[in-house]
Amino acid sequence: MSDTGQPTVGTQDLVRWAESLAGIARTGLGFTESNYERERYEEILEVAADIRSTVDGGDPAEFHGEWLSIVGRGVPGYVTPKVAIGAVVGDDQGRVLLIQRADSGIWLYPTGWADVGYSPAEVAVKEVQEETGIDCEVIQPLAILDGLRLGFSRVPLYSLVFHCRAVGGELAAHPQECLDVGWFGRDELPTPLASVDRWVDLAFDAIEGGRYTTSFDPPRTPVWRGHGGAGAGS
Repeated sequence: MSDTGQPTVGTQDLVRWAESLAGIARTGLGFTESNYERERYEEILEVAADIRSTVDGGDPAEFHGEWLSIVGRGVPGYVTPKVAIGAVVGDDQGRVLLIQRADSGIWLYPTGWADVGYSPAEVAVKEVQEETGIDCEVIQPLAILDGLRLGFSRVPLYSLVFHCRAVGGELAAHPQECLDVGWFGRDELPTPLASVDRWVDLAFDAIEGGRYTTSFDPPRTPVWRGHGGAGAGS
């Protein structure tokens, strides 16, 4: 809240609004047959580009041009969030498997984009093996998260995180994607560690055999100005 008692707007909200407007405009451009509507959607895209450039800097025309270049036609043009898959892998000693990301140096559980032709659980197993050398089995979903809403991504994405158990393999960090990889107990986690408050307690509760329910982002009221933490559902 500001000194006047009015709600303040942060960069996280601005990015979310810009990407939402851009998604609406690009979807409209993908379906409309009307030149009049097309002009209106392109104007909305320009407004979204202005908002996004206010946050990230740069020329609004670059955002506008990039968004226009990936407009599809019909159903393929309906804009939806990308999907990322994460895996919280535990071992027999109650430790969690973490990687140090090459792009940021931040530690996190293995995660990557969903691949066409694989189920979400299959992607989790594949990502863990590729990034860490560890073979694992999937136990159940652990969390369903909105990356834009939580502020850990500037790309619209949903992250599906699975609780997994190590069943074999040897630690071997992926040479391009990981700076390091290792097993860590609850009291020996490395730094810097991403989004600690969102997953660490839930992860170790699962690894240590405690009861848990899948974490998710509950609906806000109103959606566009509401705020809320994680909820839980079965």
